[in-house]
Amino acid sequence: MVKTAETMSPWALFLQADIVVKVVMIGLLLASIWSWAIIFERSKRLRQIDGEAEAFEERFWKAKTLDELQATKGSHPTADLFRAGMDEWQASVEGRANVDREGVRARLHTVMAASIDRSVSDLSDRLSVLATIGSVAPFVGLFGTVWGIMRAFIAIGATQNTSLAVVAPGIAEALFATAIGLFAAIPAVIGYNRLLHRITRLEDRLQGFSSAFHALMSRELDGVH
Repeated sequence: MVKTAETMSPWALFLQADIVVKVVMIGLLLASIWSWAIIFERSKRLRQIDGEAEAFEERFWKAKTLDELQATKGSHPTADLFRAGMDEWQASVEGRANVDREGVRARLHTVMAASIDRSVSDLSDRLSVLATIGSVAPFVGLFGTVWGIMRAFIAIGATQNTSLAVVAPGIAEALFATAIGLFAAIPAVIGYNRLLHRITRLEDRLQGFSSAFHALMSRELDGVH
């Protein structure tokens, strides 16, 4: 049978592949879809967080008193950090006759650092999936490649025919599995590195806000008797 472009198309190669190679291909395609879903979802969330954080910080620095600061609300890492610091401030200072200033400063630093860690951990949660897909997918594709080449050699041995018509389908299936493995791995690796960079940049921004907020609360603390 002469192999035409139609019979050597990706869909035809998938249909001609045996069950093992089909499972490999389907698994890699599902992994690719999963990685793209994570990339789009995290990118959208980080873009939203950046916009909300910028607006929040602008309102924050325009506030003149702690009462105004308390009215500055939001639902994103910067707002969570602010809320954690204010909750600790109120629990440690308000209604107390004697205030341990150094103890309050230490607790403020601790709770704000914990807030940053929680936010970063939440945003980094699915990055491990991208890292896993990026590192494992090429080897899964390689397994499909090896299996397809084995089938090609078995076909040669069974037919005693080394013509391209006999060898080509198995090798084409094998190379197709490799291509799908790379198709899944490359975007996952790029997405992982890009998202990690953005999360690291956000963490630096939160650290800077935390330091400035801690300094502000420390000055307020100096005025507490």
